[in-house]
Amino acid sequence: MHSSAALLSVFSNIARSASIKISAAILLALWSVASSAAVTIVGNGEIYSVAPQQPKIEAFAFDEDKFVATGSLVELRQQFAGAAEIDLEGATVVPGFIDAHGHLLGLGQSLMRVDLVGSEDKAEILRRLESFAADLPPDQWLLGRGWDQNDWPVKKLPTASDLDAAFPTRPVWLERIDGHAGWGNSAAMKFAKQKLAGSWQPEGGEIVRDKDGLPTGIFIDNAAQLIDQAVPPETPAQLQEALTRAMAMTASVGLTSMHDAGTSKQVWEILQSMKSRNEIAIRVYAMADGNNSMLNMLCEDGAVMDPEALLTARAVKLYSDGALGSRGAAMLAPYSDSPDQLGLLIVTPENLGKTALRATQCGLQVNIHAIGDRGNRVSLDALTAATKMANPGRHRIEHSQVIAAQDFPRFKSLNLIASVQPTHATSDMYWAEDRVGAERIKGAYAWQRLIESGVPLALGSDFPVEKPDPLLGFYAAVSRQDSNGWPAGGWYAQQRLSREQALYGFTMGAAFAAFQEQLLGSIEAGKKADFVVLSDDLMTVPVEQILQIKILNTYMNGKAIYNRE
Repeated sequence: MHSSAALLSVFSNIARSASIKISAAILLALWSVASSAAVTIVGNGEIYSVAPQQPKIEAFAFDEDKFVATGSLVELRQQFAGAAEIDLEGATVVPGFIDAHGHLLGLGQSLMRVDLVGSEDKAEILRRLESFAADLPPDQWLLGRGWDQNDWPVKKLPTASDLDAAFPTRPVWLERIDGHAGWGNSAAMKFAKQKLAGSWQPEGGEIVRDKDGLPTGIFIDNAAQLIDQAVPPETPAQLQEALTRAMAMTASVGLTSMHDAGTSKQVWEILQSMKSRNEIAIRVYAMADGNNSMLNMLCEDGAVMDPEALLTARAVKLYSDGALGSRGAAMLAPYSDSPDQLGLLIVTPENLGKTALRATQCGLQVNIHAIGDRGNRVSLDALTAATKMANPGRHRIEHSQVIAAQDFPRFKSLNLIASVQPTHATSDMYWAEDRVGAERIKGAYAWQRLIESGVPLALGSDFPVEKPDPLLGFYAAVSRQDSNGWPAGGWYAQQRLSREQALYGFTMGAAFAAFQEQLLGSIEAGKKADFVVLSDDLMTVPVEQILQIKILNTYMNGKAIYNRE
């Protein structure tokens, strides 16, 4: 398909070479026909543009890769005579959904390993493991992800002995659903290069031990690296397969862009190779994986600013603490349901501040994972110095989950973005108040309180911790209920988002958090033609029907990357 400018040039060259005098009017008419041939008009449905001046429109037009006009069908048909048309037949269109916090490789890996999400007890986990292992060579590691002891009748952490009878010789290593703890059998622990028994602990992690000082098989946060390092590394081909599978899934749920929270240099290079072969099916805004080779590359070579917004790398992802479900989130006071635990800081506050400062000096955005109220405070402290640098800013706190009352104003004073995941609230609501108590829960998952403090929100899912489905995130944001409608009226319902706020957070809010609001996030002329066709109107259907909405088509750069069969 030729661009309009190229075709106009062709017509002009024909005129010159043939020594034909063509009037400006005729040439303009020829150009109009050429441009219309490259344009598609979309209408006859409900279209939410998320554009601030006109959030709902009748129709829009796009060319090879960008929106070229919005308006009425009559106007667009006149402007682009002969253009192709997509008749929505009453369906709904929204801008392409953007997930502001996900893990693309992790999602792909989860699709290639044992899926433990939703397992109701340890017996079900063993059944899933045995079924998956039946197709593996006898000495291959058995890897899985998704267990959550909070979903079991007895909500205690499992042990290696729970796995040893079924797998006495095969190494088994299972990530907790949040990715902040691992569960291994005795065969897996034998591969650790360091002695696991005793009283020592790795910095920023915990080896859970019994009364005799022996490892139970649970490794929290940085301690999990002791087993992770023993797992045979994946080949580049396996990594690419995982990324490809992940992209197929994200397209199927309406995502056209995602912010990759912790991209390694190896994965970045594979993504670049895939881009050169036109194999990228989602826009990736990469956050360099901590203080390692990817950050070094960005500091040495500069941020990667893709004018097409396909592969961008201008941020770093750092960690302050762990996760609430495994009691690794750093708290200012002990856990309400475990008075001897305060959680974990992944790095010292001093080192976090140094890395944040270094990244800002390199001109990068700094995005810090913070779950507990101490984790959030330490992150705010680290960003206080960073925000004083001559840097584009828009630094972010990822999760912003449990925040002390006096720290809410600091988000605004530092001009920070809160990157939050609505489904974390609806997954954690069954036990979160037990963890932090009745007072601290008032500052947890407090989205409206952040907005009222003047803090912009970017919404995401943290997939594969949660499902990558933005409609599920949208539902969680506006209802604060699970898929069964529990609890009635919503969990701490005063913190619910309006539908307008939720849609904005998954589109323009996320685009702003990546400095991409001029290219993505709304249906406006000049922006990339990313949009999603939905079976029903997510802005007007009863709340309980939101989860029944189907993704009919996903378009990125004006091309369908998913069509519902």
